[in-house]
Amino acid sequence: MIIAVWLPLVMPLLAVPTARRLAESLPPRAAAWLLACCAATLAACTAAALGLLAVAGALRLPPVAAFGHLERALPGTDAAVTVPAAPVAGALLACCAVAVARRALRHRAELRAARRTADAHGLAGDLCVLPDAEPDAYALPGRPGRVVVTAGMLRALPPAEREALFAHERAHLVGRHHLFLLTAALAGACHPLLRGLRAPLAYALERWADESAAARVGDRQLTARAIGRAALAARTHAAAARDRVRHRPRPAARCRGGSPRCSARPAGRPPRGRLLPVGRRLIAAALLACVAFSAAGAVDAAADLHQTVETAQGEQPGR
Repeated sequence: MIIAVWLPLVMPLLAVPTARRLAESLPPRAAAWLLACCAATLAACTAAALGLLAVAGALRLPPVAAFGHLERALPGTDAAVTVPAAPVAGALLACCAVAVARRALRHRAELRAARRTADAHGLAGDLCVLPDAEPDAYALPGRPGRVVVTAGMLRALPPAEREALFAHERAHLVGRHHLFLLTAALAGACHPLLRGLRAPLAYALERWADESAAARVGDRQLTARAIGRAALAARTHAAAARDRVRHRPRPAARCRGGSPRCSARPAGRPPRGRLLPVGRRLIAAALLACVAFSAAGAVDAAADLHQTVETAQGEQPGR
């Protein structure tokens, strides 16, 4: 256990850059699923490893063993490592739990605040127009989902490009992209290295929405022009008002259109530097090995701890 339990804690060092590189060569939908699943799996393995370390070290202390109805403290030669590591692992696990809970509660509060703001204005189908001069547009998840756009953004785009932008935001709602972003945010709260997956995941989701909008509108050039113009309008206004306080709620889990990186090329065009099939397979195999080693380490450590506890339960004092 003493070796296996550390694998989930160190594997993100290799898995995160590997996942980022592989995602660059995949279609946006596949890249988004890859990054989100990788983040969730590695975060779960990290939490399991911390929990196992805390329990294994605590059960090697006689008072804790007696409280757990064990005949004696856990046997083993790794007590010199696991006992000092137990309080550190327990503290880290508690910090992770608090961070995850706070992030989830903040996400919920921000969505509620944004929905109250949208409810205060009229709806045209699933479209809500805010009277703000700041150019902005975003998908607001919920039941029902809404596309929120400001008057400033409507003034910045001609009618045809508005429809492309609306299609982009509706694609976020249909794909439930806010759940992908929330998954990455919660995973980052469990392991700091997993925060490196949030930016490429957000980019993949924007590309995914671009693809869907281009297919719906039927004009890739129009879609790229609409997204680019929206990004330019939002960035220009933000630069002019950087020092002003913004009062409108901004849910962190919402998916915003108009990413400058996303609009740099027409929707559907593959990214530069796409890997050859052989290279992509090798990187995919390396990522799979990282995730598999992480999961196997947690499972092996759990099985070893279970066997050790059973041994301690069956031993009689004085033997």
